[in-house]
Amino acid sequence: MSRPSPISLSYPADPTPSTTAAHTTALLDLLGDRDPIKVMQGLLPALRAGTDGLSDAALRRPEAPGKWSILEVIQHLTDSELVYGYRLRAIVAEDDPAIAGYDQNKWAERLRYNDEDLADVLDELAVLRRRNLRFLERLRDDEWERAGLHSERGRESVRRVARLLAAHDLAHLRQIERIKRAQSTD
Repeated sequence: MSRPSPISLSYPADPTPSTTAAHTTALLDLLGDRDPIKVMQGLLPALRAGTDGLSDAALRRPEAPGKWSILEVIQHLTDSELVYGYRLRAIVAEDDPAIAGYDQNKWAERLRYNDEDLADVLDELAVLRRRNLRFLERLRDDEWERAGLHSERGRESVRRVARLLAAHDLAHLRQIERIKRAQSTD
């Protein structure tokens, strides 16, 4: 059976419980039964290979008006790694913590994602990802089931958050390839 179109993987512009649930389902379907740790281990090599040889202009050119550039996607992945790392630790260290959502488009715009240097962003992502993988790999079985309450998605266990993070990687790797294809037809 074919998977939903990449459009269904786009984060809803105006999240509602039903659009957020549909987005989450599409992400988890994309991950399927793959091991989230192995998927997460593959992000940095895939990003380095996917950006090798791209010009600075290509890295900063959005797919279309109102869409992100490759550099913005990678900066989003880096900030997401920071956010997910905090969420995972809060869930393990606290009892039923509140997990706040955030507006990724505001972060991209207001934190000037497109002004960053690719090498710096990839280095930051590598450090954060290594730290988060080390954290996950050391968890006890019972800690994988600890949960927090996400402001948009409801109750989420560490296991579910890790699966969402891995699926998030896959979705954005697809997005980068789509941006590169769009640029090759310009």
